[in-house]
Amino acid sequence: MADPVLELKDVTAGYGPTHVLRGIDLTLAPGERLAVIGRNGAGKTTLLGTVMGLTRLHGGSLWLKGQPIATMPPFRRNAAGLGLVPQTRDIFPSLTVEENLIAAMRGDASLDEAYALFPRLKERRRNGGTQLSGGEQQMLAIARTLMTRPDVILLDEPLEGLAPVICEQLMRVFEDLAADGRRSVILVEQHAEAALRFATRAVLIANGRIVFDGPSGELQGNPDLLHRHVGVGIET
Repeated sequence: MADPVLELKDVTAGYGPTHVLRGIDLTLAPGERLAVIGRNGAGKTTLLGTVMGLTRLHGGSLWLKGQPIATMPPFRRNAAGLGLVPQTRDIFPSLTVEENLIAAMRGDASLDEAYALFPRLKERRRNGGTQLSGGEQQMLAIARTLMTRPDVILLDEPLEGLAPVICEQLMRVFEDLAADGRRSVILVEQHAEAALRFATRAVLIANGRIVFDGPSGELQGNPDLLHRHVGVGIET
């Protein structure tokens, strides 16, 4: 078995003195697709923020490709291979689509790659960030993260507030990104059914702790557990 690309050991983290995550043990294999689901406030976004270095680490350790990263600032974690698409998108509103992408480019990344994934961005490449729809802004946030050449892509609620047709398009893009096995993907998503269809493995978080970690199909087949900790059912 290959060494994990990302590993969290007994991680406790939060904001200021507040502990949101408690005793988190988690590994991510190269090329793995992991869904993280749970109720609002369970700690899902905090988990991604902790991986990225955006929270206070109260205890435990984090490793990326065998290297400790717990003391690394976020920009160094990004350079080391982590790419976060935040729930807030955080594109540069004063820059055009193309300028947003160029600002993030690293290594052999190219605009053609971004435009192949999202043809709509090519059509809108001269438009500023404030001139984009919500779906277009999300496309830009994803494409901009890909320009940093991440080994691990962290997706925080990428479908939130978007029309169903855009959600379907984004999920197809995520499938394409994960298809070659070169990137690992962690998808935090309230749309549990879509997340579990995408992922090969799932983590269920409740009150800052992992209460399930296993094959996504196994969680899909346990509607009682999903209803208890997420409040939704899954069609099987």
